[in-house]
Amino acid sequence: MNRPTPTARIARQARSLVQRALALLRRKVLFRYRLVLITLVTIAVGIGIGSVWGPTAWFPPSAVILTVLAGGLLLKRKSLAFLLAVVAAVLLATAYALGFEQVGPGLLVTIGVTAVLAYLLSGVRERLGVQGLSGEKMLLELRDRLRAQGRLPDLPKGWGRKAVLRQAGGSSFGGDFVVSMRHGDRLEVAVVDVSGKGVDAGTRALLLSGAFGGLVSAVPSSEFLAHCNDFLIRTADGEGFVTAVHLSIDLTTGEYTVASAGHPPAVHFDSGTGAWLPADAKGVVLGVIPETGYVPTSGRLRSGDAILLYTDGLIETPGEDLDAGVDRLLGAAENLVGTGFGAGAPALVDTLSKDKNDDCALVVIWRS
Repeated sequence: MNRPTPTARIARQARSLVQRALALLRRKVLFRYRLVLITLVTIAVGIGIGSVWGPTAWFPPSAVILTVLAGGLLLKRKSLAFLLAVVAAVLLATAYALGFEQVGPGLLVTIGVTAVLAYLLSGVRERLGVQGLSGEKMLLELRDRLRAQGRLPDLPKGWGRKAVLRQAGGSSFGGDFVVSMRHGDRLEVAVVDVSGKGVDAGTRALLLSGAFGGLVSAVPSSEFLAHCNDFLIRTADGEGFVTAVHLSIDLTTGEYTVASAGHPPAVHFDSGTGAWLPADAKGVVLGVIPETGYVPTSGRLRSGDAILLYTDGLIETPGEDLDAGVDRLLGAAENLVGTGFGAGAPALVDTLSKDKNDDCALVVIWRS
């Protein structure tokens, strides 16, 4: 039997030691992002060495702030803490070698504040389980999905549709959203308003838009709001109420039903009389009382008619009755008849939401 040579035994033992070392490093949180950590530590040390012995124009001590910012984006807190300790040691060594004229209190305070912010941001990213720009990309994708769900489906010839959403403060996320579905010759549209505004309500809107979007295509029209209410009762856990209005239209006959859950009334434009007529559908807001019925009201869209669904961001003014806001909406809606429902809808929203810091949404369906 051939025995391994001393060189082979040493090589095998060396490989075993390396494998054990690598396994140990993988188990340590500090070195989970070891390649990034080692790179940033090397850069920080290199900047310190260059500041002392290299050209100052190329290696200013303040350049270490770049490693702090990169660490806040790419490292977890334990790894970042190690990097910050290295940066502090580099700054102290540089100050000792060059004097505090080059590394003054202003620079130290600036880097210290940046380090604190980087550490806090790293903690948030660690809780999310993402590093770098993955969190922002995820939010952008969720925003795009929410907007995609708000797009109304194509309608047959002789019909038109337009949806306009505006978020408070110019945010990409808001508490108002639209879900819709077309099944054959029937169109289902729901306009939903989550309590709150802007980003605060946006997270709930992201969750509910998926749930309500599934319900609008899976349950009978007459049961949609009841199922939404049941979902909120089971899952809301005291997070606030939701209002909604649901429209179901037969695209062949123009017959429609509207059901409301504490939402501002839908408005029907009658081209024969030129009048805007609010629907009288009423119901309790969603997520408050279980087993609540929602009785719809019905009507018919004839050629030239239209129906508007909207949220209270277009009509609500502090200290003013909602009926006054509805009257103001109806007065502004007269311009839609002349300019066209599709072209005039964005301008209508801009006019009514001016000087208001609230989410708002408008959906108009018309028959030509």
